[in-house]
Amino acid sequence: MDKQDLKSKLTPEQYAVTQKKATEAPFSGEYDDFYKEGIYVDVVSGEPLFSSKDKYDAGCGWPSFTKPIDTEHIDNHLDMSHGMIREEVRSKEAGSHLGHVFPDGPKDAGGHRFCINSAALKFISVDELDAKGYSKYKQLFE
Repeated sequence: MDKQDLKSKLTPEQYAVTQKKATEAPFSGEYDDFYKEGIYVDVVSGEPLFSSKDKYDAGCGWPSFTKPIDTEHIDNHLDMSHGMIREEVRSKEAGSHLGHVFPDGPKDAGGHRFCINSAALKFISVDELDAKGYSKYKQLFE
């Protein structure tokens, strides 16, 4: 999908976050304080990224997850912008900027905090998994 098609498909914030590596304001995203059961997919490509089973309240202002659904859908890249050294998280298929991963997550769940922009995500509830083509992920909630 070319940039013009993306601009017409996404909101300005979704485009800025996924394509320009912007960051939504803390505590402003739709999924920060959101705890329904389901999966989160890339707003651009629909590739499955995170499960509500791995979501937790890190208190940072962005949705936080202990791990991705499957590491094959995630790419990590060194990010040295803004005078910091961080690990950027992108979706593998679309290359969408999602957020960053930090080593301060719950120790009993691996110690990672995937700090993700709501604007990069689309939520698919458990009862929509079949209809939306994500049937294989129903097993996560059984």
